[in-house]
Amino acid sequence: MHRRHTELPPNRGNDIKTLKSLVPFLWDYRGRVAVAVAALVLSKIANVGIPLVLKDIVDALSVTDAALVLPLALLLGYGALRLASSLFNELRDSVFARVRHGAMRQVSTRVLEQLHRLSLRYHLERKTGGISRDLERGARSVSSLLNYMAFSILPTLVEVTLIAGILLRDYDPWFAVITFASVVVYILFTLKITEWRMKYRVSMNASDSQANTQAVDSLINYETVKYFGNEAHELRRYNQSLERWEDSAVKSQTSMSALNVGQSGIIAAGVTLIMILAARGVVAGTLTIGDLVLINAFLLQLFIPLNFLGIVYSQLKHAIADMRAMFEVMELEPEIRDRKDATTLEVGDGEVRFEQVDFAYDSQRPILHRVSFTVPAGHKVAIVGPSGAGKSTLARLLFRFYDVDSGRILINGQDVRALTQRSLRAAIGIVPQDTVLFNDTLRYNIGYARPEADQSEIETAARAANIHDFIASLPQGYDTLVGERGLKLSGGEKQRVAIARAILKNPKILVFDEATSSLDSHSEQIILDSLRSAALDHTTLVIAHRLSTVVDADSILVMEAGRVVEQGRHGELLAHDGLYARLWELQKQEESELVSLATEP
Repeated sequence: MHRRHTELPPNRGNDIKTLKSLVPFLWDYRGRVAVAVAALVLSKIANVGIPLVLKDIVDALSVTDAALVLPLALLLGYGALRLASSLFNELRDSVFARVRHGAMRQVSTRVLEQLHRLSLRYHLERKTGGISRDLERGARSVSSLLNYMAFSILPTLVEVTLIAGILLRDYDPWFAVITFASVVVYILFTLKITEWRMKYRVSMNASDSQANTQAVDSLINYETVKYFGNEAHELRRYNQSLERWEDSAVKSQTSMSALNVGQSGIIAAGVTLIMILAARGVVAGTLTIGDLVLINAFLLQLFIPLNFLGIVYSQLKHAIADMRAMFEVMELEPEIRDRKDATTLEVGDGEVRFEQVDFAYDSQRPILHRVSFTVPAGHKVAIVGPSGAGKSTLARLLFRFYDVDSGRILINGQDVRALTQRSLRAAIGIVPQDTVLFNDTLRYNIGYARPEADQSEIETAARAANIHDFIASLPQGYDTLVGERGLKLSGGEKQRVAIARAILKNPKILVFDEATSSLDSHSEQIILDSLRSAALDHTTLVIAHRLSTVVDADSILVMEAGRVVEQGRHGELLAHDGLYARLWELQKQEESELVSLATEP
């Protein structure tokens, strides 16, 4: 059963699950990760060694009972350690760059692959603008999270461990105790406050996605907005969502300031206590001035990045929250899946048979009731009937975008549920009622049926669909961009591109779903000739509203309320004087009225 996408409130279990989901994408780069970690450790060893050398330099220059000697070796060592720290840092950055960006690329590709795997029901229910923003944030957050881990969190943890170890080994245990206590209190405080304030980030994301959904929807439906003069209405809805985003963003920033103040107070208390201990040691003669400098340098190295770690942790939580929606999509199971023992379709002559098919998109509203019919190999069968009769649903079931509730659909005697979806769809070509084109060239859109097709094959298909001359008349010919969703073309032009695409695919089974619905009468006759030519030696299922387009069909099925109520050839159905005859008379009357209106002065 399809699960709706929802944004869950943050919790630690979800965070760990999200981080685990990222691990497989890093495994391909494990060698680079190991080198980067090694460079990181070496960099921090060099960094921690700097205060140790500095202590020896200060002590060497602080003697009062002997002549001062320039500690050249120590000074050179000091410079070498600084250089080594910088070099290893840069090495880590260079090696890890491929990991960070490569993982981001792989995640983005896998998400798109998953979206293509998910079934039609998911895509009909999803909100394009919202999910695109969720996925954009999620993919970007992969890079951010790895950046925080490699350049902030791990370096700080390594440095804390090294510094605490040195303090525990060489100085009074209280130095290490205070350091550890400060770090623990700091981390606990940061975790607690960050968990509390994450609700504002979740609210921000929800409002941001909603606002983006509304903006994208209003632009996609630009003409509808204009038709009804609802620009102000769309802006008002968009602004309301942004107001909710603004309110959450302000609360998020205010709570961030409170977090920073608390973190600074903890650090100040810890530093003050340690410096008091160090100063007392110098006064008592148990510590040297070099020791005081060393401890101060350690504290600066420790608490400055630790102070930044609070912000990093907050950003890390934000990144995980942003990634969660993306990984939730990746965990969804497609409604329609290939069986483990699925076989490749042997299309043969391409006979199609529906046997006692029942189907409902929603259990409360059945669509098809015991539908049975056969499209013999090489024959053309038409499906006609009033709107809402379930005609287009037959095409979706044939493509197995949905599974039937009962009954079965057979192609060359093979149940479509036992076949691989790829082989099934490779054997069927369709000209849909609503042709949506890619925002690319006419060549790309026609050639999409077979990306490896050459120009001559594309032109042959375009000629068969009666669109080659139109394309050739354009300034940029086949390189003409069609605009988003093909909006730069008329309905009839888009329909002919779809017909050319189906012809280029050259499948054994053809489905025409209202294939001439956007054409005028003259163009319709030309396209019908093309369709007849394309349908030769093909098993053809024609779904039509205009009965004049299917009078030559080998058999016509008349559907009403999800049932096949009549079946026969055109003449037979007229003689039967049933629903088909009434629809025929009604359409003839409409055509006559249109002709009368067109000839009026």
